[in-house]
Amino acid sequence: MSVDVRPMGRTAIVLEAASTGQVADLYERVIAARDEGEFAATDIVPAARTVLIDGIGPVDAAQVAALARTWTLTEAAHDAGALVEVPVTFDGPDLDQVADLWNTGRDDVVETMLATPFAVAFCGFAPGFAYLSGLGAQRAVPRRRDPRPQVPAGSVGLAGEFAGVYPRQSPGGWQLVGTVREVTLWDASRREPALLAPGVRVRFTA
Repeated sequence: MSVDVRPMGRTAIVLEAASTGQVADLYERVIAARDEGEFAATDIVPAARTVLIDGIGPVDAAQVAALARTWTLTEAAHDAGALVEVPVTFDGPDLDQVADLWNTGRDDVVETMLATPFAVAFCGFAPGFAYLSGLGAQRAVPRRRDPRPQVPAGSVGLAGEFAGVYPRQSPGGWQLVGTVREVTLWDASRREPALLAPGVRVRFTA
């Protein structure tokens, strides 16, 4: 299926894939086209089914739209992306709650998190917040009934079938199981601000 293209005002366009699994391929193609000088942009933001390209002029937007419509996207392989290791201290306030939901002990929760090969399915909620797939439906957990008004930056949480790391302090309703202190997930001064982009593999380490 070809890429759907939608204008967003005068300086942005949205490219939409047919599935979440295709977003990693779409994102990589957009980054490659930008790096090869096909267009200039201030921001490239992947989400569940889309990639937003912002800060792009009308001429570039037309060129990108024409280029994107020639792409045939593929589903990303779960083990194909670059690997990022993320050290975690498993000290989250909801660790025991997750253990109860999984009908196991907290040590087993930690072992599962360390043994699971995660991959970034998509990004959203906040800049640099990556939704990590890999736990599967059998490990799905509900969001908290009462979201916290402030979740500290670096908190590792679980919600539904996904894991994620809060890149900055913000409200949030995920079940918190740990803390990341040595990795910067979002840095606007980097060429690619988000450390964890769609398709990237993630391994939690103790």
